[in-house]
Amino acid sequence: MIDFIEKNLDLSATSHAPLVAILLCTYNGARFLAEQLDSLESQTHQNWVVFASDDGSTDQTLEILQQYQAKWPSGKLTIRSGPQKGFCQNFLSLACDSKIKADYYAFCDQDDVWLPEKLSTALNNIIFNQDSRLPYLYCGRTRYVNENLKPCGMSPQFVFPPSFRNALVQSIAGGNTMVFNQSAKMLITKVGAVDVPSHDWWLYQLITGVEGDVFYDRKAYVLYRQHEFALVGGNNSFPAKMERIWMLLQGRFQRWNTKNIEALKKVNHLLVKNHQEILRMFELLRGARLRDRLRLMGVCGLYRQTRRGTFSLFLAALIKKI
Repeated sequence: MIDFIEKNLDLSATSHAPLVAILLCTYNGARFLAEQLDSLESQTHQNWVVFASDDGSTDQTLEILQQYQAKWPSGKLTIRSGPQKGFCQNFLSLACDSKIKADYYAFCDQDDVWLPEKLSTALNNIIFNQDSRLPYLYCGRTRYVNENLKPCGMSPQFVFPPSFRNALVQSIAGGNTMVFNQSAKMLITKVGAVDVPSHDWWLYQLITGVEGDVFYDRKAYVLYRQHEFALVGGNNSFPAKMERIWMLLQGRFQRWNTKNIEALKKVNHLLVKNHQEILRMFELLRGARLRDRLRLMGVCGLYRQTRRGTFSLFLAALIKKI
């Protein structure tokens, strides 16, 4: 993939600017939703529409969405009811909807704040680098902020290349950073809503599995709010690292892998041959004897984005929690 080079593309609001469908999922998000919607309104790239899927909110979320729908131009914001099966299925219900059509698509959480250049940066990257025949996913880091948007850290910076061997055992970026092209949208729609732990991890696995392109931006254009009601929080603090070890020991990572493998097996015919074989070996090693597990780990070439992460991966294989 061509390296991303900053260029001054004119992606202003003109009839020739690419249309972005922002896929927003909400659930009892009234506390911070207006700030997120205001940050969408402040994007330097203005040719976008929002599809908001509400998963049964009982607070003022719907009223806030309706206020912005009335304030914005007609068609700028569409509100619909979600499947009420959790955040992952809510996002997939939008991503898999063939009636939602645009040039590019962006996942959006209800409680973040987007920096003004968020969309234009992603589009510059995709337009310069993509082969439009292939699925292309842009993602990246986030800046952690507290409830009052005061900075409190950054998501981990990863340096190893995105790949299927990495995607099988790690999600490298949050869905709130993801923007993808029409080929990726067609792939997601074709596959449909599958039972997986997380929509963003699934998208990373699916696109690398078919040898699409994934670009990880080391700059952050999303303020990722950390608060007590967040469904998914940052994972770079010491308590978060300890929680991940506990989750590993309790078998949650193993259960997540089981769900992902079952979903990937359903679309095995779409994966390139080499990745079909890696998936087959990954499934085999999970139930193999210790000696064979460690050998197959090496054969598969699985890796996480840090040495500590890769060590925890081998630990998981050692104690049969992978």
